[in-house]
Amino acid sequence: MTNPDKADFGGGGATNTLSAGLYLVAVPIGNARDITLRALDILRDADVLAAEDTRSLRRLMELHGVTLGDRPLVAYHDHNGDRMRPRLLADIAAGKSVAYASEAGTPMVSDPGFDLGRAVVEEGGAVTSAPGASAAIMALTLAGLPTDRFLFAGFLPNAGGSRRKVLDELVAVPATLVFYESPKRLGAMLTEAASRLGDRPAAVCRELTKKFEEVRRGSLAELAEYYTQNPPKGEIVVVVGKGDSDSGKEIDLEQVVNLALQTMSVRDAADYVAARYGFKRRPVYQMAMRLSESREGE
Repeated sequence: MTNPDKADFGGGGATNTLSAGLYLVAVPIGNARDITLRALDILRDADVLAAEDTRSLRRLMELHGVTLGDRPLVAYHDHNGDRMRPRLLADIAAGKSVAYASEAGTPMVSDPGFDLGRAVVEEGGAVTSAPGASAAIMALTLAGLPTDRFLFAGFLPNAGGSRRKVLDELVAVPATLVFYESPKRLGAMLTEAASRLGDRPAAVCRELTKKFEEVRRGSLAELAEYYTQNPPKGEIVVVVGKGDSDSGKEIDLEQVVNLALQTMSVRDAADYVAARYGFKRRPVYQMAMRLSESREGE
C-alpha cells in the first residue's frame, strides 16, 4: 500500500513541488502554534493561495516565516464565491496548485470552502487536505461526554420555528450532538434545547485554544439558566449528550399527546411526540386525531 504522506499529490515535503489540485489547509482556531508542518509546507509551495480572510492568512504566514512573494493571494468567501470559483478552477486546470484556508479551523466544516471543493471534484480535479485544528472535535474531546458516536449539527436556524423543527429531528439521534452557536443566542438556544431534547448533560466550550478558554459542564437547564444570566463572549461550541433511548417506554403517551395538542396542530403534535420519545409516527398521529376529535366534541 502506498504511504499517503509520500504520494505525489499532497506530500508537501520540504523539497516537493505540489501537483495541480486543491489543497484544503486547516489553520489554528486560536493559538497560532496549532498548525502542522505539512500545512506550512503547502502554504509555502502552492502556486495560488485563497483564503476566507486574506488578512488572517497573511498574518499567520508572517508569524511562521512563510513568505508570499509574488504569488497571488485571493479572497474566497460566501459573498464572492460564485465569482471566484471559475478563476480558481481555471488555475487548477492550467496545472497549478491552489491552497485554500478558512478564517479558522478546518475548511469545509461550516465554511464557504465546501462549494469550492465540490466544484473541483465535479471538474475532475484532485482535492486533498492538510488536517488540523477543528473547534467541533476539540470541544468533543473536552466535554466529557460519550465520543463513540457523535453528530455535528452546525449552526441551528435563526428562525424559531425552523430551529425547533431541527431540534425535534435530532431527538431520536442516538449520538452526542455538537453545535456551533452565537454568544447572543446561547441562553435561548440552551433553553429551547432543554425543552425539545430533554434535560440532557451538556457542555459549553468557549474560546477554545485562546487565553480565556472555558468549558462549563452541567445539564441543559442548568447551563441555560447560567448563560441567560451571564451572557458570554467569544466563539462557542455546545456539546449535548445523547438521550435516553428507553424514555419513550416510560411515559404516558396519551398525556404527552394531549399536552402537545394544546399548542400544536394534530400533524405537528404527532411529529413532535414521535421524534421526542422515539415512537412510530402512525400510531401517535392516530391518537392525536382521536384526542383532537374528542376535544371538539366536548
